[in-house]
Order: sequence, then structure tokens, then C-alpha cells
Amino acid sequence: MAETAEQYKAKIYGFLAGRDPLKLQAAAPATLARLLKGVRPARARKRPAPGKWSIAEIVAHLADTEVAMGWRVRMVLSQPGEPIQPFDQDAWAAAMRYEKRSLQESFEQYRNVRKANVALLKSLAPDDWKKSAMHPERGEQTVRTIVEMTAGHDLNHFAQIDRILAGK
Repeated sequence: MAETAEQYKAKIYGFLAGRDPLKLQAAAPATLARLLKGVRPARARKRPAPGKWSIAEIVAHLADTEVAMGWRVRMVLSQPGEPIQPFDQDAWAAAMRYEKRSLQESFEQYRNVRKANVALLKSLAPDDWKKSAMHPERGEQTVRTIVEMTAGHDLNHFAQIDRILAGK
């Protein structure tokens, strides 16, 4: 049975456990680098089970999601109230050929785009964090909500990579 939007939000917020999402986002590239340290390319490309993403595919997803989340924040800041466009992560994985993407290149994309996004977020005025738009599946999302969801999304996938590396 597919996860509902409410179940997904609850899972993602569960990873935050009251921690500052902006600090988590700023620290995430170093956390991911530690997870990936010493992972050989063959290991990074091995899927843990049929239909499940490999470590390399997860990192490609994180890189592309960072672009999408940065776009969403910029749209909300510049055009509050406009709808937020959802995307199908599996369609992106297929269209962007995650299975063939370089782990290192995906990581560098993630790290660089995250750096730019964190710099933008640190520059925001308090009222900017309250600007919002409507996500068709998740309802109203403020800039703060997007930042929280992104931080939790990172932690969700970091735990997934950790489980793959542990053979679970």
C-alpha cells in the first residue's frame, strides 16, 4: 500500500526530532561525505533489493531534489501563493538515468547546490520564512515547511544509505 502524504510528512518530521532544520541542512553534505567515505563504485551501484535504489541512485536523487527544493523556495519567495509543482521521483530517476550517474558527480552537485541554498536561507528576513504556496498533495507549505521537509528528507535517505552499508 502506498504511503499517504500525511504518513510521509509524519515520517519526515520524525527524523527532525526538534533539531534546527537549517543547521541540519548546512551539516548534511559533510554527513553524507562521511557515509560515502570508502564506498567503492561497484558497492555504490549495487541495489539492495529489486526495485530499491542503490546508494548512487539515492545520491543522484538527493542532488536533483536539492535543485527542486531550491526552486520551490525561490518560487515561494518571489511569487507567494502560487502552486508548488510536485514531481514523480521514479520518473526523474528513469529520465535522468540515475543508475548511470557518477556517485562523485552527484555528490558534488548536491554539495554545491546545497551550499547555495543554505546561503540564500541564511539571508532571509523573518517574514520570508512565513511566505507560503500550495502543494497539491501536502497542502500549504511555507518556506520554513520546505526547509524542514528537506532536512528530514536528507535524514531519511542518510538512514537508508546507512542500512544498505550495514547490509540490512
